[in-house]
Amino acid sequence: MKHIFKEGKSLQGPTLLLLHGTGGTENDLLPLANIIDPDANILSVRGSVSENGMPRFFKRLAEGVFDEEDLVLRTQELHEFLDESAEEYGFDRNYVIAVGYSNGANIAGSLLFHYQDALNAAVLHHPMVPRRGIELPDLAGVKVLITAGRNDPLCTEQESLDLEEVLKENGADVEVHWENNGHQLTQTEAEAAKEWYHNKNI
Repeated sequence: MKHIFKEGKSLQGPTLLLLHGTGGTENDLLPLANIIDPDANILSVRGSVSENGMPRFFKRLAEGVFDEEDLVLRTQELHEFLDESAEEYGFDRNYVIAVGYSNGANIAGSLLFHYQDALNAAVLHHPMVPRRGIELPDLAGVKVLITAGRNDPLCTEQESLDLEEVLKENGADVEVHWENNGHQLTQTEAEAAKEWYHNKNI
């Protein structure tokens, strides 16, 4: 997968897995990573699916309707890529924190839904519930921050509440930061992510 890796202060320290939104690239969330933890390692990945020339992490059938078969396949692909990257670059595979926005938050959520110990923690900006009606792995010890907009037309308030509930039901430590905005990733969300990250001693 096309990506950027930047070694931080320590390979044994946290590695931020950056996952962009639809139409983004591996460069989009680098400023956000710098706000959250400028000392962390960075693995920023470009989605390998193209929708009318826009990079995404998995296919969709319509806006807000995921191609579940492709989602499962692409989640497996990303999971294997993380294992391979940890071997290649030498970072601690057990200390990966996903930071995703929109489509990137959804694939990060899908990692949590499908693989135990895939992530140490996750910051999900404007995510949806990746799949419904499936059994999740034990997420005890996994810390998750969801940032959501009460007026988000793509990711409704209920969608965020549903995701919070299902993650908590499976043992995750979940917090939600609400904004009265739409689907955009705001500066105050970035600051909330930074505060949460440091308060949780990630």
